[in-house]
Amino acid sequence: MKKIAVAGASGYAGGEALRLLLNHPGYGVDFEIGALTGGSNAGQNFGELAPALTPLADRTLQQTTPEVLAEHDMAILALPHGVSATLVEQGLPEDMKIVDCGADYRLRNEDLWERYYGTPHAGSWTYGIPEMPGHREEIAAANRVAAPGCFPTGATIAAMPGIAAGMMAPQVSVVSVTGVSGAGKKPSVALLGAETMQNLRAYGVMTHRHAPEIKQNLLELVPGGDQGDDVHVTFTPVLAPLVRGILTTVTAPARGSAADVRRAYEDFCATEPFLHLLPEGQQPETRHVAGTNMVHLQVAVDDGMIVATSAIDNLTKGTAGAAVQCLNLMNGWDETAGLPTIAAS
Repeated sequence: MKKIAVAGASGYAGGEALRLLLNHPGYGVDFEIGALTGGSNAGQNFGELAPALTPLADRTLQQTTPEVLAEHDMAILALPHGVSATLVEQGLPEDMKIVDCGADYRLRNEDLWERYYGTPHAGSWTYGIPEMPGHREEIAAANRVAAPGCFPTGATIAAMPGIAAGMMAPQVSVVSVTGVSGAGKKPSVALLGAETMQNLRAYGVMTHRHAPEIKQNLLELVPGGDQGDDVHVTFTPVLAPLVRGILTTVTAPARGSAADVRRAYEDFCATEPFLHLLPEGQQPETRHVAGTNMVHLQVAVDDGMIVATSAIDNLTKGTAGAAVQCLNLMNGWDETAGLPTIAAS
């Protein structure tokens, strides 16, 4: 039986990955959960940190080291940016299947990485949005996959049917309203309840690290390949008093009629198990995707402009769910295995 390690197990993304793995039909059949590792929490009882994950309550968090991880067939790395690349550089088996939930291997452009992250570029891995054309096959053949950022997931999937069909111009304005769990568990005054409740705040305007990732994805989606300067992305994230969830709107010039645009979205979503295009006039809501791997979508056209909207759970489809979806493909398992599609609401 294969063993999966989860690094950063006590964080929000790591805990979500474990929730999904414990409910996976392959748990105890195709794989077992091996080491749970942490940083400053190493040595602590896992049940005290994550009491909801009762089957793992008696575990002790181990140090996140290459030696610990190398004893496993697979690993989900839910670590701060920069840590995964250091671990890989220190040596992990080439045949070990790894999904990195951090940003370390997402960007292909070295200059953009250094501009936005301020550290040397570690390279790039297969990019983990299976719904992007050609990516499902690439993920299935890979041993190293970079899970996408949560904002790029919502933005890319909202724009993808329109851009891939040539119905949406790739000059997009993206506004994403997000819950606080996307910032992780590290204490911050800006994330205190007194700072976030009854408040909305834009942040990282024109500087957010996910902007180049969104643009990289849209460049790939434009019919005919890289169109260079023809692709423009303006990205504004907004912090809302939510625990989890991202609501994204993408606005861009239309290149087709309302009927043609609608048809492009219907055709794209028809065969995708985690994409749901809502009936016309009904807008996505974060509560309807909470805890699921679903993306709820809507698209409207008026006065020559498209507004495409998506709702995702930032911890599931936006992070840990994407990681499990990719591991399913990498192992030849059912892509949907262990991934909820129905929200508690």
